[in-house]
Amino acid sequence: MQRDMLIAGGAVVAVAVVTATIWQGLPGLVSALVGGIIALLSAVGTILMMRKTAYLPPSFVLVVALGGYAVKLFILFGVMFALRYVTYLHELSVGITMIAVILIAAVAEMRAFRRTKIPTIIPA
Repeated sequence: MQRDMLIAGGAVVAVAVVTATIWQGLPGLVSALVGGIIALLSAVGTILMMRKTAYLPPSFVLVVALGGYAVKLFILFGVMFALRYVTYLHELSVGITMIAVILIAAVAEMRAFRRTKIPTIIPA
């Protein structure tokens, strides 16, 4: 799951960097890199939370997932609030790159989950 997410996310970051560089020049390149790194770190944080709670009871996994989501949301808000004052960054390049990477990471996680063999009992 992590490998698929990193490969897909890295490809999206590369496309975003090239596109933002053509669109905005050097500020676009730096902005797309910053947005891509922030989004990839956020996605890796989700994977790490899943790995650390895999063997815990389902109710605790839910608590960690919701709590982790809230913490991640506040961290992302704080980082974006701090980056607001960096005049060299192009806000739209950062935002579009982050949205694209997070969406692709979610698709990669869903694809990996669908490929996973989960033992189930089908009642007769």
